[in-house]
Amino acid sequence: MPSQLGTALVTGSSSGIGAVYADRLAARGYDLILVARNEARLRAQADKLADTHGVHVDVLVADLTDPADLRRVEARLASDPDIRMLINNAGFGGAGTLAQSPVEDMERMIDVNVTAIMRLSYAAAPAFVARGTGTIINIASIVAVAPEILNGVYGGSKAFVLAFTRSLKKELADSGVTVQVVLPGATGTDFWDIAGLPSSNLPESWVMTPETLVDAALVDLDAGVFASIPSLQDDAQWQAWETAREAMSPNLSSRTAAPRYADRGGRII
Repeated sequence: MPSQLGTALVTGSSSGIGAVYADRLAARGYDLILVARNEARLRAQADKLADTHGVHVDVLVADLTDPADLRRVEARLASDPDIRMLINNAGFGGAGTLAQSPVEDMERMIDVNVTAIMRLSYAAAPAFVARGTGTIINIASIVAVAPEILNGVYGGSKAFVLAFTRSLKKELADSGVTVQVVLPGATGTDFWDIAGLPSSNLPESWVMTPETLVDAALVDLDAGVFASIPSLQDDAQWQAWETAREAMSPNLSSRTAAPRYADRGGRII
């Protein structure tokens, strides 16, 4: 029998943050659809979650850089009435500079970090709105607000996730759909190995476990917090950043250039 909570679809769920989300949501009573490329690991995880939590776990093997695979996941999101939550977690990064990074790898990064998140959100949102309920959680990164920390394409892709999710939240206001963005700091997963900078090279005080990250983000979700940054110790800093952004927003467009562009005769360019 389907769960009363419905089904959560989690991308990148075979390891790391996605695997923890799957476990925590199963513990809450959600059925699951696990999406990742590694079929063997995915099926082993599905069996373990089903045995541990007594929920139904389906497996959808997909490479989100493959348009055909991505469309299959979109179709499932758009057509399965039991899906009530989408966790857009799949993604990868890079620590190398622009000059060190093959452009093909950067293009694949955009395929997963930007295109897949956008298309899957577009597939889920209309279905959730039609039902008057649903949750979309997009996993960004602290580099969304500090892109100079790592590879610029990675930072740019996560800045997209933050901006896109913020806009999505506004568009879906009063629809019954909850939208959240999560901005992890350094997290102890194989992300860093794939990016070429193992987390063992980072100061221990910087690296959060994926369990701590997900548990904190779910606390924020339950509290209705839009942007969850579990590693930021002083939340007032984020609030100040948001306040400054919102104060500047109405002043960003004008027919005339600002007075600082006046020539010596006092005329505005």
